[in-house]
Amino acid sequence: MKKEIKYICSNCGYESLKWLGRCPSCEEWNTFTEELVEGKNRSRRKLPVKANLEKLDLTVHKEENRIKTGINEFDRVLGGGLMPGSVVLIGGDPGIGKSTLVMQAASGINENVLYVSGEESNNQINLRAKRLKVKSGSIYLLTETDIDLIINAIEKNSPEVVIIDSIQTVYKPDFENAPGTITQIRECTVELMQIAKKKHCAVILVGHVTKEGFIAGPKVLEHIVDAVLQFEGERNYSYRILRGQKNRFGSTNEIGIFEMYDDGLREVKNPSEIFLSERDKEITGSVVTSSIEGTRPILLEVQALVTPSSYGNPQRVATGFDYRRLSILLAVLEKRAGLRLSSQNVFLNMAGGLRIDEPAVDLAVCCAIASSFTNKFAKNNMVIIGEVGLGGEVRSVSHIDKRIQEAVKLGFNNAIIPSNNFKSIKNKTLLNIIPVDSITAAIGVVVD
Repeated sequence: MKKEIKYICSNCGYESLKWLGRCPSCEEWNTFTEELVEGKNRSRRKLPVKANLEKLDLTVHKEENRIKTGINEFDRVLGGGLMPGSVVLIGGDPGIGKSTLVMQAASGINENVLYVSGEESNNQINLRAKRLKVKSGSIYLLTETDIDLIINAIEKNSPEVVIIDSIQTVYKPDFENAPGTITQIRECTVELMQIAKKKHCAVILVGHVTKEGFIAGPKVLEHIVDAVLQFEGERNYSYRILRGQKNRFGSTNEIGIFEMYDDGLREVKNPSEIFLSERDKEITGSVVTSSIEGTRPILLEVQALVTPSSYGNPQRVATGFDYRRLSILLAVLEKRAGLRLSSQNVFLNMAGGLRIDEPAVDLAVCCAIASSFTNKFAKNNMVIIGEVGLGGEVRSVSHIDKRIQEAVKLGFNNAIIPSNNFKSIKNKTLLNIIPVDSITAAIGVVVD
């Protein structure tokens, strides 16, 4: 029997009968992979006589009790814990600590947990659990990759939480495609989602990522699951960040911060203190700002280095900050503040490996660059907060009271904030607050 072949876009799931260099749906290049077409029974299956319909009644149903993992940072990103019947996908680079995270989470859950591993043997898992000092009283192991056997084990044992490590190793025998292909990942995830709703158990899927940093498999995989969490970090740093990219039962703005040790991951209770612990106060181009990640204010150091360019095109390098945003701020500094940066190399770094996307750090970036360019020290014990507009104006930011309270907690005496935010501050006596309305005024205060 001749086998039919189709091509599927690994980015968006678009299907084609022939290979295409560029996907007509998402317009990505070289994303089509070859898949075998499985024959399907076209006869209509027997359906129940009457479908069960329920009327929407907001007064009857209440939010179910979430399953706590015992890791506060993990529970915060999930929105308060695992929701029964939900499917959570955790992705991250190889060796970043995904298996360590889910194993420690399983240890803190007070319910029965089924840990399914397709990459390690029982002995390997036991050795890792011993190193992590895991409480194994309610954890059951299954080293299997056949989805039918996994579903059978879930139905027989009825665990409250199921961990699949990893989804790329699981396969469905009905399909001839190899494990890890688009068809296998999609079909296995759908079956796990169905059993999660049927048995009312929470399922955690560990997923691999591509070299670009995206979760491997079709994009529809992220649409099937209820939550997508990205576990990220630099290999040169011991810090790890758990970031929510999608969450049907909570906010996607929350992050969890961990530090990797020999015996596993530990929560960072006060990230501001950690990120500022190695700050050298006697150096130009270094200032402190406050960023809001979800509901948590974090103080971090912004470092800038400005040097003359010996070549025709000056370099612009940003670590932990958007490169295009840096280019805009450099143009504003040159046009509105009179700093001739067009012939200068500019290097910007968010110390600690944290990536910041919110505009409230714009003013701190500009002040750090001005400090390095003029070779003048920025004033100590000062937190700089504010968004910078194209006209050089300093715009207001959100959660100003939380940012100031975090600065006071860590012993800062001064704060530069937008003038419009000064009116809304509840307690203006916590520290010396300097309101500014332009970038030139802020730079004059910082490096004067």
